[in-house]
Amino acid sequence: MERQAAQVAAVIRVRNVFHMLAYAFSALTEQGYRAVATEDFENAAELCAAILERGVSLQLKRGLGQEYVSRTEARSSLRGTIKVTESVKSQAIWRRQLVCSYDEFSVDTTMNRIIKATAALLVRSDISRARKKSLKKLMVYFADVREIDLHTVDWNMRYDRNNRTYRMLMAVCWLVVKGQLHTRYDGTTRMMDFFTEQCMSRLYEKFLLKYYRREHPRLRASAPHIDWVLDDNFSHGLPKMRSDITLSARGRVLIIDAKYYTSTMQSNFDKRTVHSANLYQIFAYVKNKQIAFERAGESVEVSGMLLYAATDEEVQPDATYRMSGNRISATTLDLDRPFEEIRAQLDTIADTLTGPSAPAS
Repeated sequence: MERQAAQVAAVIRVRNVFHMLAYAFSALTEQGYRAVATEDFENAAELCAAILERGVSLQLKRGLGQEYVSRTEARSSLRGTIKVTESVKSQAIWRRQLVCSYDEFSVDTTMNRIIKATAALLVRSDISRARKKSLKKLMVYFADVREIDLHTVDWNMRYDRNNRTYRMLMAVCWLVVKGQLHTRYDGTTRMMDFFTEQCMSRLYEKFLLKYYRREHPRLRASAPHIDWVLDDNFSHGLPKMRSDITLSARGRVLIIDAKYYTSTMQSNFDKRTVHSANLYQIFAYVKNKQIAFERAGESVEVSGMLLYAATDEEVQPDATYRMSGNRISATTLDLDRPFEEIRAQLDTIADTLTGPSAPAS
């Protein structure tokens, strides 16, 4: 039986985290990753280690990514640009050497450094001996890769055709580094209650958007900014409105606000209600989008949905409201169910845009 990957926020099966990562970072077509989807994992660290193990193995078959790295060193043979001043100051010239500056095509890249450092974290975490042994063997191929301080990494990386196969690897590394990794007094590392709520929130949003783009191409799935509808066009000081997922098809638009929270509802005088701020936010999105269409003379029906990751609370949102002519619903997606059931619920949501209109409850 798989352990739950989160105790402090939404309840989620460890294996489903892989499915979310695979959609979010377009790894579904990678043959090597498919075996991970069939494994059972004792904890989140084991899942991350498995993905990293498979991903690095795949990358080694292609060849580790390389890029030009600047080097400056004293050399007996000339290469690149000679640094005369440095050669004299360092007294290299008396050793019959010259300090040279040159660019070298090397595997000592930022991404490879991140992988090496993350693997080291996982080796010290709560994973099986076999997985630790496998990761250590793979790291032999990173002998020419230097260390990196993971706390200083800029995760806003650019991908191109030369490094796009690193997307999934960097995603896993990011989750491990940003997650609850703590060092014990004995120097070992354990992963606490899986990843932070912030990490999982970002993954949840990205997963939903990429799922609809891949599985429902007939829908236009995007995450656009929504403009404020203003009477005098004065917008100074107004915050930007950006939807997590917007689905459009056949004169209908559904704006989904994905929420990964510790609690799916708020308490108000012993009464459980939908989070006020969330409801105000989705209402603003829907009404501004609806009025924009009307002013443009377009006949489009706009609705909104607060889609919470389900928790183990007894009372959770499940209702649809009619507000000023628009439907706004609040419901949950149970990430602790088999992934096929999750898929079925997401597909049902998509079908509401292409099927006949149903009255709001």
